[in-house]
Amino acid sequence: MSFMKDAKVSKFDRDPALANPLAAAIAAADRETLKTVAGALRDRRMRLAWQPVVYASDPSVIGFFEGFIRLLNLRDQVIPARDFIGAVEQTELGREIDCAALQMGLMCLQRNPQIRVSINMSARSVGYQRWGSILRKALRDSPKLGYNLILEISAASAMQVPDVLRPFMAEMRNHGIVFALDDFGAGMVSLQVLHELRFEIAKIEGNLVRHIDRLETSQVIVRAALALAREMGMYVVAEAVETEAEAMWLREAGTGCMQGHLFGAPSVTPDFRAFRNGRPNLGPLAE
Repeated sequence: MSFMKDAKVSKFDRDPALANPLAAAIAAADRETLKTVAGALRDRRMRLAWQPVVYASDPSVIGFFEGFIRLLNLRDQVIPARDFIGAVEQTELGREIDCAALQMGLMCLQRNPQIRVSINMSARSVGYQRWGSILRKALRDSPKLGYNLILEISAASAMQVPDVLRPFMAEMRNHGIVFALDDFGAGMVSLQVLHELRFEIAKIEGNLVRHIDRLETSQVIVRAALALAREMGMYVVAEAVETEAEAMWLREAGTGCMQGHLFGAPSVTPDFRAFRNGRPNLGPLAE
């Protein structure tokens, strides 16, 4: 009887790839992408692309530059971040990407001490020894460097390990570093944790900004996010601003800074001379 039962097991049950060929194809593509990403890190095929973040009241004035990591394949083509970020977030490869971004960002600051920059990181990288060593060594070698550095952490990442972030943020604030909460308004956050971590900057997620001049639902959410940010003492930056109409609505709503293609696309050869005013006054970020 048991033999007959086993004989009825189909080849699809024995091989999940046959039962779900789409999932198998996606998994294979993910493995190939991660292999390419690992190779780019190993061979140093990477760079930072810098995008200006401008004052809402006067877009000719740059508040700071955000650095986006660009990993290149063997044909020197950019590997789209959306293809690998989700897969590496909780892996050592993700920590190594954060190390590379931090190292390049710090080197840029050392060469251009007049600018202020924002570097993305995962909250998980706080406990990664090499990432911490890179940051602390740079602060020992250039004690004033921290005053021009913003570390940007996504809301989802921050909510995962708040107990790790609290002491780290307190330590780094002693060096002048400030912290930006990315994707603000896009997902679930604990208001208690948000209050305890006390991010200096809140960056409104780009999907909420798109067409905000004519989407009532987005307007309600962003107004609520602005009110919460003010209550928490956070300076607000709106991401992915692409039209004058969006910029006008955000300006009138009380947004402090904006970034997006309307003001400049990310560039690996930025003109840092445009940062004419040295350390701009960013409200709560001012010394």
